[in-house]
Amino acid sequence: MTPTNLRLRNREGVPNEMTATTNRKKKKSIVREYAEIIVLAVALALFVRTFFIQAFRIPSESMEDTLLVGDFLFANKFIYGAKLPLVGWRLPEMRAPKPGDIIIFKYPGDKKTDYIKRCVAVEGQTVELNGRRLYVDGVLQDEYFTKYVLGDSYGRQFGPYVVPEGHVFMMGDNRDNSADSRAWGPLDKDLIMGKAMFIYFSWNPSSHTVRFSRIGDIIR
Repeated sequence: MTPTNLRLRNREGVPNEMTATTNRKKKKSIVREYAEIIVLAVALALFVRTFFIQAFRIPSESMEDTLLVGDFLFANKFIYGAKLPLVGWRLPEMRAPKPGDIIIFKYPGDKKTDYIKRCVAVEGQTVELNGRRLYVDGVLQDEYFTKYVLGDSYGRQFGPYVVPEGHVFMMGDNRDNSADSRAWGPLDKDLIMGKAMFIYFSWNPSSHTVRFSRIGDIIR
């Protein structure tokens, strides 16, 4: 007598092996769906980060009191022309950097470390610092945002210096506590990453508290 192959059936009368196959397909479909969503989200985040907006954290005191240690900010990378990864080409800029812009850039010393300073002069302009007075093309600048931590006897003499073509002159708002163009020279515009926009979060590392009053502040 030839044995008969038996299939166990579930309550609905569908063979269990068919139900198991269907369940596996559903699980694969759900996993694939989530994987596609994650890949798309990552790709979109990388696209935005590369061409439009990037987040940065302030690690030093060189821009006090405009920016404090523990401030987290967004930078506009599109305004100066975002730099394409790998090839190093730039997209067309909306406008060139100008005096007063707070700019994120790669430190000229290693071209890797992110720095943030204020542009005080652009190519062709003459910079001169005399004590607490900054002159650009012989005109005294109104710098209400600057901070000086040392006495008036401290030497603050620089220039006159003409900013070369293709460069900008960068200085920290905390003038006595900033390694900037006075120390390492003018900044090659090719190292510029973006313009600081606003603070989206601020953490006080000394008191371990959130600075709620700074969140949302436009950076000027």
